[in-house]
Amino acid sequence: MEIKQALITAAGQSQRRLPLQTLVDQDGATKTALQILIEEVVLAGIDRIVVVVAPGDIPSFTQAAGGFAARLTFVEQAAPLGYGHAVWSAREALAGEPFLLLVGDHLYVSGGAQRCAQQLASVAKTENCAISAVQATHESKLPLYGTVGGRLVAGRRGLYDIAEIVEKPTPTEAEQRLIVPGLRAGHYLCFFGMHVLTPSVLELLEEEIERSQNRGGVHLTPSLARLAARERYLAVELHGRRYDLGLKYGLLTAQLALALQGKDRDEVLSGMVEMLAHRDS
Repeated sequence: MEIKQALITAAGQSQRRLPLQTLVDQDGATKTALQILIEEVVLAGIDRIVVVVAPGDIPSFTQAAGGFAARLTFVEQAAPLGYGHAVWSAREALAGEPFLLLVGDHLYVSGGAQRCAQQLASVAKTENCAISAVQATHESKLPLYGTVGGRLVAGRRGLYDIAEIVEKPTPTEAEQRLIVPGLRAGHYLCFFGMHVLTPSVLELLEEEIERSQNRGGVHLTPSLARLAARERYLAVELHGRRYDLGLKYGLLTAQLALALQGKDRDEVLSGMVEMLAHRDS
């Protein structure tokens, strides 16, 4: 499966300003979070990028994209009807082809030579199916993420056949339905904020929207759960970490992760040691 396009969602009311924030990237250059995300996509070999934004936000996102603006196709989500609705809003721009999906309020820091999106696109191409990145996450964070249950694919480290998906489960629900053999106690496979999806998910979202009749918004997770019942759909642990910019200290944590993985690591570590020594003196 060739992945030739990507979708970044950035229309949520609590999310829409985060991609415009400025950070120092691993190469030491100052960039917006949106630029860092776009580079993640481009380094995965994808040139066409669709960005879903709230009405009126196209000018600010165009400016935040800088030199990447020409690569972007913008779609406005007409009303704040949920993450699933935002993905569905891009259906015409995606033109019935598979796509890489990222959330605009996350940044991704790889622990290896390949960026996270590169890793995911490579596995999707090899396996020729929809695939979601997941990260082993402590049960205290379950209220923040969709969570998957499944089993390891034979002979493949970190690759799972998805059996069940639950949106923001309670620890009790996760213990009953989402235990994955091999994970540490109290840890579950939660979504990473990055997926490769087939056009089937847009059909399922349309059905979900018709059923909901705009009541309470439309989530992506129920449609992904139905996708798992319809076609082959896998989850994979990537060599990297996700950083949610919308959490308390989320921007700070993401900036530290970028800095400690980047060219200025030694300088940043020295500054942190000096700061801690000063605090304790």
